[in-house]
Amino acid sequence: MAPKTTPLDKLFRRGARLLLLLLLTLPLGNLAWGQARNVEFTPEKITDRESLREALRELKAGDEVYRADPPRYGIALPFYLRAQQRNPDNAALNSKIGDCYLHSATKALALPYLQRALALAAPAGPRDHYLLARALHLSAKWAEAIKEYELAGPVGGSRQADEGELTVTAADLARRVQECRNGQTMEQHPVRVFVDNLGPAINSPEADYSPVVSADETTLLFTSRRPGPGTPPKDATGDGYYEDIFQAEQVDDVWGKATNLGPAVNAPARHDATVGLAPDGQRLLVYVDENGGDLRESTLRGTAWGPPQRLGGRINSRYHESSASYSPDGRVLYFVSDRPPADGPGAQGGRDIYKIEIDGTSPAQNLGPTINTPYGEEAVFVLPDGKTMYFSSEGHDTMGGYDIFKSTFEDGKWSKPENLGWPINTPDDDVFFVTSASGRHGYYSSERPGGLGGKDIYLVTFLGPEKPPVLSEESQLLASRLAPLNETLLAPPIGLATARVTILKGVVTDAVSKQPLEATIDLVDNKSGETIATFRANAASGRYLVSLPSGINYGIVVRQDGYLFHSENFDLPAAATYAEVIKDIALKKLEVGAVIVLNNIFFDTGKANLRSESTAELERLRKLLATTPTLKLEMAGHTDNVGKPAFNRDLSQRRAQAVVSYLTQHGVSAGRLSAAGFGETRPVAPNTKRSGRQLNRRTEFKVTGK
Repeated sequence: MAPKTTPLDKLFRRGARLLLLLLLTLPLGNLAWGQARNVEFTPEKITDRESLREALRELKAGDEVYRADPPRYGIALPFYLRAQQRNPDNAALNSKIGDCYLHSATKALALPYLQRALALAAPAGPRDHYLLARALHLSAKWAEAIKEYELAGPVGGSRQADEGELTVTAADLARRVQECRNGQTMEQHPVRVFVDNLGPAINSPEADYSPVVSADETTLLFTSRRPGPGTPPKDATGDGYYEDIFQAEQVDDVWGKATNLGPAVNAPARHDATVGLAPDGQRLLVYVDENGGDLRESTLRGTAWGPPQRLGGRINSRYHESSASYSPDGRVLYFVSDRPPADGPGAQGGRDIYKIEIDGTSPAQNLGPTINTPYGEEAVFVLPDGKTMYFSSEGHDTMGGYDIFKSTFEDGKWSKPENLGWPINTPDDDVFFVTSASGRHGYYSSERPGGLGGKDIYLVTFLGPEKPPVLSEESQLLASRLAPLNETLLAPPIGLATARVTILKGVVTDAVSKQPLEATIDLVDNKSGETIATFRANAASGRYLVSLPSGINYGIVVRQDGYLFHSENFDLPAAATYAEVIKDIALKKLEVGAVIVLNNIFFDTGKANLRSESTAELERLRKLLATTPTLKLEMAGHTDNVGKPAFNRDLSQRRAQAVVSYLTQHGVSAGRLSAAGFGETRPVAPNTKRSGRQLNRRTEFKVTGK
C-alpha cells in the first residue's frame, strides 16, 4: 500500500523541484558554495599540516618573484602551479596563475584558471573581470570578452596587496572593446590563405620566431629559445633559454633540419636574435641584448657567418633598437626604436619605425603618423620591390596585441596601413612577417592551437581571388551534396602575389677551371649610368642573388680581379610582374683570344648611333683599357639574318667603329683598337626564333694583345 502523501510532503517536493531547476539553470561557477567555495591556505581549511606547509612555501617563493619590479611571471608560475595542486580552490592563486599565463608564450592556458578565479571570488572585483576579459579576448571569444570588459570598468591598483598592481583606464577599456569588434568583423570575412606550421624540422617545443628568408626562399634563419650547444643556462627572467639564431635550407620545397649558427654569432648567456636578411642572403641583421638592445650585422663568408659587427651610433642609441630591414639596394635601413622625441624627432610614442641611409650623414627619419601610432610598432620588413612594407602594430585597426599591416609607398608617401586580416592575424601578438620576393608566400611567428610549443613559425600561402566552380550536368548531384561547404564565402586576400620584381640568381665560376669565384656584382641604371647597388657572390659556392624592381633598364656587371668583366642587360618595364631568372656566369681571364659580349651597348634599329644607355658600358670598357695599358682589343659587330647581307655587314662594321670612336675620343690610343663587322656570318643561336635573333645582334670585343 502506498504511503499517504501529506500537504507538507507536497510542499517539500515542490521545493525540491524548484531547487533542482535552479541548480540546472545557474552556472556552477556562480555558486558560492560546493565546488565553487573559496578555500584559504589556513589550518582550518587544509588539515594536512605537511601539505599546508609545502603549499605555503611554494606560495611564498612565487609571491617573491611575482611581486618583484618588474614581475617575473615565468619564474613564479611553477611555484604557483605546485601550490595549486595542494589547493585548487583558492581564488587569488588561480588569478595569479592566469595572470602569469597571460604574460607567457602560452596565453591560451590562462582562461580556465581565470574562469575559476572569478567563480571563486566573492564578490568579484574589476580586476577579476578584466583579467578574464583578456583571456576571453585572446581566445577570440569576442562577445564574451566585451561583456567582461564592460563589467570590469576602470581598474585602479590591485584588489589585494599580494596580487600585483594593475591599472586600466576607461580609454584602455574602450580600446579593448573596439579590438574585439574589429576581430568579430575580420573573422566573419577571412582572407583566402593557407596557414601551415613549418613542422618539427624548424619548430621546437620552445618558442621559435622572427623568421627571415632569402628572396628565392632557399634559406631561412630564425630565433629560437631551445637549448643550444652545451645546453646553456636558462635566462634569469624565467622565459626559457637564451635566444639563439638557427638556419635551415630548402630543397625541392622541403625545409631541412635547422642548425645553430654557432659561437661566432650566438654568444653564451646572451640573447642573439634574427632581425633582417639582405636580399642577396649574404648579410644578416642581428639583435644583440647589450647596451639596452642593439642592432649588428653579420656577413656570410663562404659557409660561415662572421661575428656581428656594430652598426654605429646613428642607428643604435641608448634606447632599444629591436628590428630592421634593408632596402633592396642595401643602402637604406628601416629600423624600430623606442627613442623619445628628444632623440628621435617625430616620435609618435612607444616603438616607432625609422629610415636612414647606412653610409650617409643625416640622422634617422621617423616615418610619421601614417605608419607610427601612439602605441608600439615592430618587425618592419620591406619587400624587394622597394615600395611595399609590412610591419606589426598595436595601433591602427588591430584585433588585439600586434597585428600585421601592409603599406605601399606611392606618390612620395606611405599609404594607409591595411590589416592583413583573419586568420593571419589573431587576438594575440602576430609579428615578424616576411615574404618571398614573389609575394606568394609569407613567413611569420604566431601562437595558435596545434603548435609544437609556445610560438611557432608558420607558412602563409596566398590563394588569390576565389573562382566560381564550372560544373557539368553530371556534377550537379555531387555539387548539391557539397553545397554546405560554400555557405561561408571567403573574401579576396590582400594582394600580395603581384610583386613587380625579378630575381636574378646563379653561380659565378672560372670559365676554364669551373671553380666558384667570389665576384663583385654591380647593379647599374643604364639610363642614369648610376651604380644602384653592389653585391658579392658567395666565396665558397659562387652563388649570387640580385633583386631587380621593375621599371628600370638594368646593366648587370660581374667583375673579379684578373678577369674580364661580364655584362648582362635586363630592361624591365614598370608593369613587369614577378619572374625568376637563373643565369650562371663563367668569367674569362684576361688572355689573348678571350671574347666578351657587351650586352649593354645599344643602337637604334638599323642605325649605328650609340644610345645614351650605352655610356655606362662604354666607360667600363674605357677603364679596363686605362688600368691595363698594354691591352689591345678588336671591336666586332654582328647582326641577325633579317635584311640583305651587304647591308648587315656594313651596319655591323659601322657599329663596331662607333665603339672605337667613343673610346678614342675619350683618351684611348687608336693603335690599341680595331673594328670589324661580320654581319650575319657568325651567329651564336638559330635565327629561326626571336630570342635567337636577339642573341645574334650583339657587340663584342676580342683581346688581341696584352
